[in-house]
Amino acid sequence: MTEKLRKRGITALKIIVSAVLIYFIFTKIELKDVVQTLKKSDPLYIFLAVLFFVLSKILSAFRTNLFFHQIGAKLTQWSNLKLSLLGMFYNLFLPGGVGGDAYKGYLIQKEYQPGTKKVVSSILLDRLNGMLLLFVYACVLALLSKNEFFQSFYWLITTAIPLSVVVFWLVNKTFFPYTLPIFWKAVGFSALVQLSQLVSILFILKSLSISLDTVEYLFVFLISSIVSVIPLTIGGIGSREVTFLYGAKWLGLDESTSIGISFTFFLITALTSLFGIIYHFNKPKLESVD
Repeated sequence: MTEKLRKRGITALKIIVSAVLIYFIFTKIELKDVVQTLKKSDPLYIFLAVLFFVLSKILSAFRTNLFFHQIGAKLTQWSNLKLSLLGMFYNLFLPGGVGGDAYKGYLIQKEYQPGTKKVVSSILLDRLNGMLLLFVYACVLALLSKNEFFQSFYWLITTAIPLSVVVFWLVNKTFFPYTLPIFWKAVGFSALVQLSQLVSILFILKSLSISLDTVEYLFVFLISSIVSVIPLTIGGIGSREVTFLYGAKWLGLDESTSIGISFTFFLITALTSLFGIIYHFNKPKLESVD
C-alpha cells in the first residue's frame, strides 16, 4: 500500500510540475500566437517529420537490442520493436504505472535471467549513449552557429566533443567492460537516431515556413531533449517547452515559433506512442533469434 501511495504521489507531483510549467509559459507568451503558428503548418512536411521520427525510434530500438544481446537476451528485432513501442506508450500515457524502461527490464530479466544488475546497466547505458550524441550534435551546431555567444567558447566547445566520447568510453571500459565490443556500433546507431530526429525537426521548421536561424532552433531542440530526460514532468511535457522558451530568449529567436515547434514535436511523439496501446492489451511475446 505504501509503495502504491508513493507512486501515486510521484505521479501527482509530475502532473503538477507539468501543469505549472505550461501555465508559466503562457504567462510569457500569447496562446493565440502559438495557435497561429501551428495553423500555418504544411501537412506534407509534417508527414515527413513523422516518418523521420518513426525512423529514429526504429534505430533506437536496434541500439537497445545491441545491449540486450550483449547480456545474453537474444531478442529478435521484431519482438524488440514491439517492446519499444509498448515502452513509449507506458512512458507517456501511463506515468502512474510501470515505466517503459522498467517494464522492458522486468520482461528481459523474467525471460532470459541475465541478472538484474546487467539488465539495469544495459538500459542505463542505452540511454546515456543517446545523450552522448545529443551533446555531441549540440556542440557541432554551436560551432556552426554565427551567434556571438558560441563564438566566444569556440575552443572549449571543440575540445568538449572528443573529450566527452573518450570519457564515456573510459566509463564503459572501467565499469561495464562487457559492452566494449558493441561500443562504437551503439555510438553509430545513436548518431543515426539523433540525426533522424534533427531531420524531423527540419521538416517541422519547413512546415512552419521557417528559414532563418535554423541552426539555433536545432540547437535548442537538442538541449530540450536532454532536459526532458530529467524525470520531473510527465513525458517531458513542460520542461521541453520551458527550454524552448528560454532558449529562444537567449538566442534571440521568436518565442511563439519556438513553442510551436515544441508542441508539434510533442504531438508527433504522442501520436507515435499511442500505437503502443495495441501491445498493452495484447502483450508482445518475446521471441529469440535462432
